[in-house]
Amino acid sequence: MNVFDKMEEMEHEQLMFFSDKETGLKGIIGIHNSVLGPALGGTRLWRYANEQEAIQDVLRLSRGMSFKSSISGIHLGGGKAVIIDNPQAKKDEAFWRSYGKFVDNLGGKYITAEDVGTNTQFIEYISRETEHVAGKPEYLGGGGDPSPVTAYGVYLGMKAAQKQLSGSDSLKGKKILVQGVGSVGQYLIDYLVKEEAKISIADINQANIASVSLKHQVDVIDPNQVYDADMDIYAPCALGATLNDDTIPKLKCSVVAGAANNQLADERKHGDMLRDRGIIYAPDFLINAGGVINCYIETVGYNRSRAMAATEKIYDQTAAILTIAAQNAKNSQEVALEMAMKRIEDIGKIRQRR
Repeated sequence: MNVFDKMEEMEHEQLMFFSDKETGLKGIIGIHNSVLGPALGGTRLWRYANEQEAIQDVLRLSRGMSFKSSISGIHLGGGKAVIIDNPQAKKDEAFWRSYGKFVDNLGGKYITAEDVGTNTQFIEYISRETEHVAGKPEYLGGGGDPSPVTAYGVYLGMKAAQKQLSGSDSLKGKKILVQGVGSVGQYLIDYLVKEEAKISIADINQANIASVSLKHQVDVIDPNQVYDADMDIYAPCALGATLNDDTIPKLKCSVVAGAANNQLADERKHGDMLRDRGIIYAPDFLINAGGVINCYIETVGYNRSRAMAATEKIYDQTAAILTIAAQNAKNSQEVALEMAMKRIEDIGKIRQRR
């Protein structure tokens, strides 16, 4: 991979590589676009196969955050950080405070938050070294875990997609498969249970499976059998690119609506494949935006009710995008991207006049 060519192709502003030999910390911060405001995005701790995979992940994730913030109407740009999981590193207070110093070196151009592999305790450590952090514990004046708000947005987006399909947004009796039942997936299931949906779950983490099974009556699906399962709605809530050449032809559903980022391996190709098969796709960066909305509310003065109210707009926005897509024979991801990019371009032109 030629890093500069890839940055130019995906229109990134900056990549920051960081390393601390003392703690074993090693990772990358990606800033995709800061036209609408400082780039906000979570920090992902993951065991990558190699450094090229980590670079690709931070580029894709930070780009998605730009569009997520834009389409949500909030005043933030898009960024993301990945930390390459080192089994020998303790990942203790010193580890996370070291990372906080690297975040602080960017002078507020990047605001970090929670993501896969991180939690509010780590965020608290990071906040000891930088003020450019969101998702702090509530006792420190922050919004805490953003997962409940993310799940709420996904739930609303799912209902809007179901209404586009059938004229009713009720999920009662719908067979819904939730792939990935970590924090967001579990909160999503809580909403689905209240609607009396028929829920199946799949996860490679047996502790997550056990947690959900103790709380709710669900069917457990082998992770390798997900795409062969009979379902009305597929909710990918783990890692990205689960919608691809191999899986889409197998899908037995009418709606895809989940919390995972970058669900389409190829945005145009696989968005078209879903449309051609008559499957309604709720764009991931739109319906999973509750977390970034929650973090944005924290940057201006946190109030959970205000965060939930702002997240409720996802329902109408999803409905509008799906309608436009249907009327213009476009895939919904394409329509959502066009809307997000237009806002960035319009605000960028205004800022150039200064």
